[in-house]
Amino acid sequence: MNEAIVLKPEKIIKTIDLLEKRISDRFPESSLKDVCLQFLHVAQQSKRNIDWISTPNIALRICSYLIILIGLGGLLYSITYIDLEIENTTLANVVTISEAIFNDIILIGAAIFFLISLESRLKTKRALTSLNQLRVIAHVIDMHQLTKDPYVADLPETATQNSPKRSLTKFELQRYLDYCSETAALIGKVAALYSQSLPDESVVRAVNEIEILTTGLSRKIWQKLTILNA
Repeated sequence: MNEAIVLKPEKIIKTIDLLEKRISDRFPESSLKDVCLQFLHVAQQSKRNIDWISTPNIALRICSYLIILIGLGGLLYSITYIDLEIENTTLANVVTISEAIFNDIILIGAAIFFLISLESRLKTKRALTSLNQLRVIAHVIDMHQLTKDPYVADLPETATQNSPKRSLTKFELQRYLDYCSETAALIGKVAALYSQSLPDESVVRAVNEIEILTTGLSRKIWQKLTILNA
């Protein structure tokens, strides 16, 4: 039987680590290296988050089940007590008691739903927090490639006082943009790890938004590379 094909966090982290080393070798003083290093730390934290998400929280489940059992036991005890105290089974008494029991059932049902979904909501909250960090890093990468104009042959006299400094050669600019594109692609892969481990609707939606963001970023970068190599 074939093993299911899944993304491996260890391999993605290894690829990010290698990318950070490549950027450090080529651009040791660039802030892109610092961003990639921060991205590496976020990816490593994401692996720990995913391990936590994939592992059942036994202690939380036991506490939730105990509270549910205590609540159901209290409800049954109160019903038994009311039955023992009833001496006059008039319609008004029956309606009053039924309304009280119904209200208790509604409250206990809401408490049961809250406790049963508590673990899932805690995991979803942690996943969304990490996904927001990945989204911010993607925007930072976009800022880094923003001023990397492929028209490197502009004459100095055409530049203004506030024009961005273009100190990269054509080859260096190509490598810089390649690194930005690779980083954007890896951001999408780290985000996909969360939807793979926690197929919650809000998590999947956030992952899709990051995929759209990084795909659009890569498309802009490749447009620049196409102009650069034309």
